Formats: sequence, structure tokens, C-alpha cells
Amino acid sequence: MLDVTVIDDPAAAEASLDPVRARLLAALAEPASASTLAARSGLSRQKANYHLRALERHGLVELVEERRKGNCTERILRATAASYVISPTALPAVAPDPDRAPDKLSARWLLALAARLVQEVGTLIAGATAARQPLATFAADSEIRFGSAADRAAFAEELNGAVTALIAKYHDERAEGGRPHRLVLALHPSVTRHSEQHHSEQYHPEQHHPEQTSGQTKET
Repeated sequence: MLDVTVIDDPAAAEASLDPVRARLLAALAEPASASTLAARSGLSRQKANYHLRALERHGLVELVEERRKGNCTERILRATAASYVISPTALPAVAPDPDRAPDKLSARWLLALAARLVQEVGTLIAGATAARQPLATFAADSEIRFGSAADRAAFAEELNGAVTALIAKYHDERAEGGRPHRLVLALHPSVTRHSEQHHSEQYHPEQHHPEQTSGQTKET
């Protein structure tokens, strides 16, 4: 079972969003049969089988083994992943496009970048899995507490300058066998229990804003 996988097919996304099927997917973190799941969920065996067939048809669950149980053959299934992310490609007509949102200081532009990240990394993972090859990626996650909005703006400017210098140092258009890589930087307030209550108090847009860097966000 994979730790996480991306759903990019519209029909598979629709199947996974059904509340009953979502509960069955969660229950199938451990292999189980339709009769076992029916007993746990309060569904009839026929209803459980109906939902499981739909999930299996879309590659969200897989057959682990078949067991003889009296005169019947019991199918043992499990989820193909512990968790799922729905790619924007599942909604192609309305998928976010960073090129349509030119305001690089906008939180919505950041969201469009995040959507593209899900789409592209999901595609890369699928290709690497099919080819049985590792996928070279790097990610870092951290939290920083700023004393003021001015400090945050200064940090974003310095971060952008440092990254720009690194790009200039390592970017090589002429390298034979080189491969382009996408770099995404994001900075946003942490989500806490009180973040909604104090959101408007912490960083008012009018408190900063000379033209800053593409790595900075503003609340929208």
C-alpha cells in the first residue's frame, strides 16, 4: 500500500467523494472482505459489495487474496493507498492556472501554484511508479514566528534574493543531459485554533507593501 497517491481521473474522484465509499476506503487501510465491512459499517452485504466494486473499478481498492468460505469464495480487498489527494486534472475545465493570476503577492496565486504542484508531482509519481524508478525530489517544511509584518516582508525579500542567487549559480542551459526542475517557494501564516479570530488583526495589507518579492504573499 502506498502512503499517499493522487487521483486524477474525474470518475475516480467522484467515487472517492461519496461519503459511504470514503468510509470504506478508510476502513480498508487493513485488508477486509465485503461481509466484514458490512458488519462494521451497518451496510447490507450487497450494498457493501456495490460500493467496493465501484472503488475497485477506479483503482482505489485492490484484491489481496481470495479465500474459500464454505461454498463461497470470499474476496479480501484493501485500499491502494493510506491517503488520497485529488488532482486539479480531475476538474480540467476549472483547474487553477497560475498563468491566469498575475498577482504574485496574492494568496490565491499561491493556491494556484499549490494546485499545479499536486498535478505535476502526481504525474511524476505515476510515471516513476510505472517505470519502477525512484523520483528525485526535495521538500522542506518549517515554521517561523515574525515579530511584525515588516519583519515578514524583509524575510521574504532576503529569501527571494538568496534563492535568486542560487538559481543563477546552478542554472545551466548548456549542460548535456541536464533536466529542468521546478522550484516553488511559499510563505503563509500558520493555521491555528485562533487564526480565524485574529486573522484581520495580525497582518493588515496596509502595514507593508512596497513591491516585494514573488515569494511573499498577502491575505486576500
